[in-house]
Amino acid sequence: MIKITILGSGGWGLALACTCARLGHSVTVWSKFSDEIEAIKRTGELKAKLPGVQIPKSVGLTTDISCVSGADVVLVGIPSAFVRSVCEQAKPFVSPESILLSTAKGLEGESLKRMSEVISETFPNHRIAVMSGPSHAEELGRGMPTAVAVASDSAGTAEFIQKNFSDGTLRLYVNGDVVGCEIGGAVKNVIALCCGITDGLGYGDNTKAALITRGLSEMTRLGVSLGGMSSTFSGLAGLGDLVVTCTSIHSRNYRAGVLIGKGTAPDEAVRQVGTVEGYACAKATLALSKRVGVEMPITEKINAVLFDGEDPHGAIVGLMTRPHGAE
Repeated sequence: MIKITILGSGGWGLALACTCARLGHSVTVWSKFSDEIEAIKRTGELKAKLPGVQIPKSVGLTTDISCVSGADVVLVGIPSAFVRSVCEQAKPFVSPESILLSTAKGLEGESLKRMSEVISETFPNHRIAVMSGPSHAEELGRGMPTAVAVASDSAGTAEFIQKNFSDGTLRLYVNGDVVGCEIGGAVKNVIALCCGITDGLGYGDNTKAALITRGLSEMTRLGVSLGGMSSTFSGLAGLGDLVVTCTSIHSRNYRAGVLIGKGTAPDEAVRQVGTVEGYACAKATLALSKRVGVEMPITEKINAVLFDGEDPHGAIVGLMTRPHGAE
């Protein structure tokens, strides 16, 4: 048994709390939102984030961030925009031996850094790992088989997470490519917004398949240019996560895209859906692609739709009439 503290009471963090509690670990979930903690204590679930899934009574629930003290694993499971600030709050209490495990999927807006880079700036002497892959919290929480990748610069660290988080429902595969796993986890949200928009516009499966495959190409080019491995993007943290996020109503990015395709203003669609990582990540991804000189036409067009008022129909026409090239 190990001690695990989960920072964030989002759906995925709660689903992992259920898994780790079943494995017999000591699990505590922290949230800065006292109403969420009280709702779980009162009803046994958090309907707003993970409806219908009962959180085991053995899981500790708190708003006191000092709960990270003595944890073997501190899981950072909060939206990417708040990773740095929460890590800074937790820093005085995190033990030197703790592993920092990130499940956040995105890029930091100003710095364009990946989440493990943000965490390592706060915890430069700690072991860090990332978990990424096709993983709807709603399904894992209900015990549906799920497989994800866990990556770290230290093989021993990734294997420790693999050993202690895997059960008959959640299967982890070790991956040595932190860069590729994180770029895959971030950019897939951008492409999922695009797929939602085309569904909202009434386009069909052909259009979605084109976006997924060409989006995968963009994602791979960016990841490889940053030092990632091309093989990562054909695996769980690449193609696997991309497909599940682009095709499922569980995906907030996809749902927001559908609203935009049906005529809702992008900022209003995000307000209605809630946390939509792909919205801010679209801008950061485009800026990062320009920094490293990688062409990403789909990413350029989604930025034009989200932030410059371009008509989604016109954006599709623009993509379809680009100069011809080879695959």
